[in-house]
Order: sequence, then C-alpha cells, then structure tokens
Amino acid sequence: MNRFVENVLIYIAGMATASTLLCIHRDPAQLSLLKENGYELATATNGSEGLLLFMSQPVDAVVIEYHLGLLDGATIADEIKQVRPEVPIVMLADHMELPADALNSVDALVVKSDGPYFLLATVHFVLSVKATQRNNGKLKSQTQAHLLRAI
Repeated sequence: MNRFVENVLIYIAGMATASTLLCIHRDPAQLSLLKENGYELATATNGSEGLLLFMSQPVDAVVIEYHLGLLDGATIADEIKQVRPEVPIVMLADHMELPADALNSVDALVVKSDGPYFLLATVHFVLSVKATQRNNGKLKSQTQAHLLRAI
C-alpha cells in the first residue's frame, strides 16, 4: 500500500469514530473493512431483518446490497427513505446494470468490483456530505433568525 492510501485511511478512520452503519448484506463479513476503520456495524442478512434493525436503533448511514433475495435493496432503500430521508444510503451491486428506478432512494452506488477501499471512501463521503448539509442548514436558519431579530 502506498503512503497516500495509508494517509487517507488514517484520515477516514479518524472521521469514522462514533458513526454507526446499518449493513444489510447477504454476507456481512465482506464489510469488515468498515469495522476495521472505526465504524460501528449493525448487520442484517436480509431486507426484513434490516428494516427491523433500522426501526429499533439509530444509525448514521446504511450500506445495502442490491441482491438480497425476496426483497431487493432498492425496495428496502425506498422504505428507509420514507421513514428517515436524511439517512444516507450506499448501495452495493454486482454490476452497473440495474433497473431504472433502483437508485431512486440511494445516495451512492458502489460496484463490488471497485473493491472495499472504494466502499470505505464512499461511506465516508456520504457521511461528510450529510454532516455538511446539516451544518449549513443550521447556520442558514441561525442567520435567518438573527436577521429577523435585527429588523
């Protein structure tokens, strides 16, 4: 591993602390790099189990496999976004050829052939973007409130 990749992983590991990911995957052990880099994982091996976990505990993001069996990942992502639209969802797929509506409720797509480090970077990215959006929204609302008081 080159020095740049090592530094990126150190940076991401520092950012991952205290983030909980719901991982809905047929083989959650394949997502061990996320845990190794500081993320807390709540795992489910099918969509129904994943939805139960999602409803029973707070999570910062969801990593979901598209091919789950009875309920595909897109259906589960739709359900999650109806309940908590602010939670970022990263979908894992075997290939890019998915139905047109498969990504409607997904924030990012990672093809498994991209490798685990690309998944790690994508999870970090969607969490960072959501945090920035939340902070900008708070700042904007605070600024508007301050301006209203000044008038």
